[in-house]
Amino acid sequence: MLPPMPSPPRARHAGSVPFGDRLRIERYVLDNGLELLVLPDPSAAIVSYHSWFRVGSRDETQGKTGQAHLLEHLMFIATERFAEGEFDRLVEKAGGESNAATWVDWTYYYENLPSSELPLAIDLEAERMHRLVLAAPRVKSEKEVVLSERRDRVEDDIDGAVSEALFAAAFGRAHPYGWPTIGWQRDIEAFSARDCASFYRRHYAPDRASIIVAGDVDAEAVARRVAKAYGAIRPSRVTRLDVPQPRKLRAQERSLRLPTPTEKVALAWRAPRFVDPDHAAAVIASQILTGGRSARLYRELVEEQELATDVRASVSPFEHHALFDLWISAREGVAIDRVIGRAEKAIARLTEELVSGKELEKVKNRLELGFLAALETIPGKAEQIGFSATVTGDPSHAFRRLEEYRRTTAADVARVASAMFTSPRVLIRVLPQATKKPKATRRAA
Repeated sequence: MLPPMPSPPRARHAGSVPFGDRLRIERYVLDNGLELLVLPDPSAAIVSYHSWFRVGSRDETQGKTGQAHLLEHLMFIATERFAEGEFDRLVEKAGGESNAATWVDWTYYYENLPSSELPLAIDLEAERMHRLVLAAPRVKSEKEVVLSERRDRVEDDIDGAVSEALFAAAFGRAHPYGWPTIGWQRDIEAFSARDCASFYRRHYAPDRASIIVAGDVDAEAVARRVAKAYGAIRPSRVTRLDVPQPRKLRAQERSLRLPTPTEKVALAWRAPRFVDPDHAAAVIASQILTGGRSARLYRELVEEQELATDVRASVSPFEHHALFDLWISAREGVAIDRVIGRAEKAIARLTEELVSGKELEKVKNRLELGFLAALETIPGKAEQIGFSATVTGDPSHAFRRLEEYRRTTAADVARVASAMFTSPRVLIRVLPQATKKPKATRRAA
């Protein structure tokens, strides 16, 4: 008797969740652990295909920083079926575009194509998930590209250099959130093709990924195609390591001499992690201080007192820990310590006095407008779903965050601001490099 035929790979429907008022995300799971999230949206005849991997710089180890970012570069080189350059050529020939990004908690790849070209995206992404070619000469060449990128974005860029120093001071150079996503230079230089292959096998697998398909598609048809293309890929079955608790933040001040015409400062406080509902109040606090020309610090430091040329703040959207970071550039001839003093007073007012209903509503409207703008396009929807699913486990979390913004009260902002800004901080002054005096020369008689 002949042995029974193996059953074809299948994608099990695992429910659906609303995405706004009129769209729904259909969720499927393959036997090998791959998650598929499909958002049928016939508003345009395109498809946005995203592959989100639960791997980022937090998944590296000391001495091996930068692996996730380097591998992102290598994923565009060659696979067993597609020669070098073939991936980009096929996407461009189909009238599409592709790119990728790596950060602390995630790495993702995408193709935006006419909806009729969906089979091409599935074929290409399934292929490079498990058949990447990592030849030693190409790894060496791509390391040089990354080192050049590091020089441009960190060593020769003031914001890049300060950001690297700020996070290293806030979390510690030995903590996964304290080393740079691009990696330390000495680690990049030391990578071998074997190192890259080991990292690839560990982290690039169906049970470490979510595929997001948004656009003019039929969900069940997409599920069948994805199951056929990915179903035979083996899972890694590697448990993702937890991010350790960082050391207790201690107040630190440091000065850097960099080629800047004016003095600058970067400050950082620990903040609620992205999945914490208080993260919404922290973002609102950042907008009250620096979000637009009517924001408190911009109005006071840039327009009224003319002490600064630029102020900005952000709250990092990290899965496990976060920073509230504030950046100020002083005007020419203004000492940065004078600017810091003014900023500290504005921050203290935010912790001690309730923001007015009018000011709070204006900030909420600004955030809601930004939220809606991010969802205007099909690629924007796909990116929001991929980020939310990877960082929070909820593909429609963006709408929950919108509700958190709406529910945040003035008392919430004061409470969260007080918890952040009365805790220890990191402060990095950026001072202009001393210019060398020209050597005296004797004039000819």
